[in-house]
Amino acid sequence: MTHTLTRRAIKDLSQELLDLVKKSSPQFFERLVVELLLSMGYGGSRKDAGQAIGGSGDGGIDGIIKEDKLGLDVIYLQAKRWENVVGSKEIRNFVGSLVGQKANKGVFITTSGFTKDALEYVKTITHKVILIDGETLANLMIENNVGVSKIISYEVKKIDSDYFIEE
Repeated sequence: MTHTLTRRAIKDLSQELLDLVKKSSPQFFERLVVELLLSMGYGGSRKDAGQAIGGSGDGGIDGIIKEDKLGLDVIYLQAKRWENVVGSKEIRNFVGSLVGQKANKGVFITTSGFTKDALEYVKTITHKVILIDGETLANLMIENNVGVSKIISYEVKKIDSDYFIEE
């Protein structure tokens, strides 16, 4: 029962987070996306590891994040606070923006979901494009402590049977 309760609590928290994200400004959402990827280990700890650059004339790119601490490669971001699902047309436009930047990697994050065509399209292209839907976004925020704070933590221990083996 506790496991079911935990799953329900996470699902409820995830939905509440997603509702708040949907109500946020586009600029806040773009910063959130960069912060999430930084918290996931992209960009390392350098101050210039990631930045939100969205706005009019952004060329279809809302953010840029360095793939690693050395900045050997960059990942371009597209962040869409949408209610409707994202189709392959929007993904093709994003890939076109990647081509324009001479980039090979991108992450497209939405608060909604993706059509089957969009999901299939990214499997057929040479560019590496990751699609993150609203549910996955909220779960990643929870896992990486972005927009949430820990209130209770439990530590569960078990016997270390190897410790008691005498040689």
